[in-house]
Amino acid sequence: MKEVQDFYFKKAKKEGYPARSVYKLEEAQLKHRLLKKGDKVLDLGCHPGSWSLYAARVVGVQGLVVGIDLQKTRGVGKKDMAPIHWLRGDITDEEMLASVRELAPAFDAVVSDMAPRTTGNKWSDQQQALNLARRSLAVAEDMLKPGGNYYCKVFQGEDVDEFVKEVRSRFKTARLVKPKSSRSESREMFVLGMGFGG
Repeated sequence: MKEVQDFYFKKAKKEGYPARSVYKLEEAQLKHRLLKKGDKVLDLGCHPGSWSLYAARVVGVQGLVVGIDLQKTRGVGKKDMAPIHWLRGDITDEEMLASVRELAPAFDAVVSDMAPRTTGNKWSDQQQALNLARRSLAVAEDMLKPGGNYYCKVFQGEDVDEFVKEVRSRFKTARLVKPKSSRSESREMFVLGMGFGG
């Protein structure tokens, strides 16, 4: 397993991404095409910036990426990428959401790699992660254009199926995704919702 971790870590550094987590989004993109050229993308929990940078490459110069995190995030974009706006703040803060709306009133995709600070208590960590996932879904409902897509991290547990049902009730399709780049011992998975109902 260590070899796999080292492979993705080295690959990320070589390709100019600050973290290996970028491949969890890339795998979903290559398989499901949740991002398209010209899309506006909202990245929740964006630090250290890998997902925002990847999304900016995919959507291209006609697109836009807004990344939000509690930590200050900086990344270096390139000429062939969409502009990225890094915002520091809490997604539950109405003032923060108002700042996002000033940049774009609606988005084609909302992606979230948010995770709580883990305590070591599996049940507690899973519940906190689910609370964050529900927050991200509420933001997606508020910010997504009809037909938009949603990709969000969760941790395996008894309530995840219920959350997938919530996503399915708002999107044409919803599924659980386990990227190959995610550590095999990790309980993290991702919920993919395609085709927001509005």
